[in-house]
Amino acid sequence: MRIDVYTPILLSLLLAAVSPMVSRRVAPALAARVLAVSAVLTAAATTWSLLLLAVTLIGQAPPVVADARADGHPLPEPVPGTIAVAATLALLLVVVRVHRAIRAEFGTRRALRTLCAGHPPDTELVVAASPVPQAFAIPGSGGAPGRILVTSALLGALEPAERRVLLAHERAHLTHRHASLATAVALATAADPFLAPVRTTVTFLMERWADEQAADAVGDRSTTARALARAALTTRRRPPSCALNFTDHAVTRRIAALQSGPPPHLWPLAASTLALGALPALGAADATGDLLRLLEHVLT
Repeated sequence: MRIDVYTPILLSLLLAAVSPMVSRRVAPALAARVLAVSAVLTAAATTWSLLLLAVTLIGQAPPVVADARADGHPLPEPVPGTIAVAATLALLLVVVRVHRAIRAEFGTRRALRTLCAGHPPDTELVVAASPVPQAFAIPGSGGAPGRILVTSALLGALEPAERRVLLAHERAHLTHRHASLATAVALATAADPFLAPVRTTVTFLMERWADEQAADAVGDRSTTARALARAALTTRRRPPSCALNFTDHAVTRRIAALQSGPPPHLWPLAASTLALGALPALGAADATGDLLRLLEHVLT
């Protein structure tokens, strides 16, 4: 318990450190999935470890201490009391952060869906009259299909072939449920702030993933890169942080990637990263067993 309970926190730092390397060397679709799953597993294990540390306060409660001493049991201290108190406060902060992240994610989706109100249910493309060039993929809800929201300013700035790239890019977000992936990583980061670099990497990878899908759909990587560059030059302000947007997230790197060939899958590196995400869960499970044995010793 003394070591295992801290393992998830240390491994979350390691996952954050290796995520940029994974994004450079593994195909975007595979890398995004692997990093997202690893982040969720790590965040869950980190939260559970905080809970385990907080639970050790039970063994330090006055009635428990008195009963243990009266029965002649030695009372081991699994972790210092100050660490247990700090873990309790951190756990409360996690609850607050996750609640705020949920409100932000679904608030953004609700706002985007409001902009599409009044259009027929089977309308895929919604054009909003706005001087701000933006495009969003809005996931479906309650059986309704997803929609693509594009402003008139962005459509007017693109050539016909580039518009096809834009629509193919946004359709890729809808087809592969990137919004759900983004939400999962956002909640993982809210639970474990050390995973913030992983969230940034996964967001970039989802855009790269959609770029590759668009390039395949139009059959021209140069046109895809040109559409992305033209759209980026017309953008004047950042979109909401919770939304996937065509013109945001390291555009220069995305254009450079389109001008080269598609990256290899590199399954061994992807598998190693997924294993790294599973290790915190194993550490948390071992720490749980230690704590249960300790509490059984103290309370019996």
